[in-house]
Amino acid sequence: MKTENSNQSSVISCQQKTAVKFTDLIAWQEGHKLVIAIYEITKNFPNTETFGLISQICRAVVSITSNIAEGFGRNTISDKTHFYDMARGSLNEVKNQLIIARDIRYIDEDDFAKLFAQTDLCGKVLYGLIRSTRNRTTDYRQQITDNRNEKGENK
Repeated sequence: MKTENSNQSSVISCQQKTAVKFTDLIAWQEGHKLVIAIYEITKNFPNTETFGLISQICRAVVSITSNIAEGFGRNTISDKTHFYDMARGSLNEVKNQLIIARDIRYIDEDDFAKLFAQTDLCGKVLYGLIRSTRNRTTDYRQQITDNRNEKGENK
């Protein structure tokens, strides 16, 4: 019997191999859901926060999906993982800003719990994307070693 985490891990591994465009990535899709939710919730923030917390949290949440998209478009694995890591940093910014919004009572506990659960899901899927991308480096290095061994270059 597969658990939800093992299913999610399988999907993450498959998504990396079959994704044709960045919007195919589950990490981007879950991040996009978070973007929409943050924009919706910040409509209820006071106007005095337009250039403060609203601006900060909206820039950070958009940065998550933007970095995933940019990483997907990069050619090298190190470039890809660099941008995926940047997305993870932006996700942590959003988490921090959600805590602030809750603590100053711009969002209630129920909305906070839903949004924070979405950030946790985004983090897990993003971590899977990063891990599977880094594993491709290991797979590629192994292929090079195997090819050299077949040709007798490593003797």
